[in-house]
Amino acid sequence: MAQGKPDIAFGSNWGPKIMELAKIETFAKIQPADVNGSDMLVANCLAAAADGCIDAYYDLGVVYSTGSHGVDCDLIEAHKWFNLAASRGHEEANWCRADISDEMTARDICEAQRRAREWLRCGDARAA
Repeated sequence: MAQGKPDIAFGSNWGPKIMELAKIETFAKIQPADVNGSDMLVANCLAAAADGCIDAYYDLGVVYSTGSHGVDCDLIEAHKWFNLAASRGHEEANWCRADISDEMTARDICEAQRRAREWLRCGDARAA
């Protein structure tokens, strides 16, 4: 496990979470989820982000800003994740957030900031 970044590989302590997410994914899709493939990348990052992993915040920003790994491009979500990572000291996330902000309206940025605050509030509620 790298410092500050939990091991999110299959078979690690994320195994039970991954299997539960795979059950949800299987229910939502006609085909079963590939728990070893790219289907689970976003789920793995979301699980790590829920535990406060800064690199997972950044990775989710990349996924949403590029529309990769089965996720549609969504600059509001990308900004939210880059903002969360940057607020925790991730320097590259700060640059990425500024870059995509050039392509967003003021209203979009406000919505992204609202979603980031909501994520933080939910995290505080989980910790309590």
